[in-house]
Amino acid sequence: MTDTPDTPGTDTDAPRPPGFDRRMLEALVCPVTRGPLAWDAEAQELISKAAGYAFPVRQGIPIMLLDEARQLED
Repeated sequence: MTDTPDTPGTDTDAPRPPGFDRRMLEALVCPVTRGPLAWDAEAQELISKAAGYAFPVRQGIPIMLLDEARQLED
C-alpha cells in the first residue's frame, strides 16, 4: 500500500518540503538539541526554535550542518 501523506484529516495537513515523506520529516531532529524541527515553506528551511537555527533544504535535501545553518534573530 502506498503512503498518502496528504490525506485530509491527518496531522500532516501542514505543508512540508517537496519530496519529503511525513515519516522522514518526523524522523529529522535538530543536530544541536536533538529536538523537533518545524518546516518554513516560504524560506525552504527546517527551523529549530530551541537552538535558534534554520537549516536549508536544497533540491529536497535537508542540509543539517551547523556551518550551513542560519542563526535566527531573537
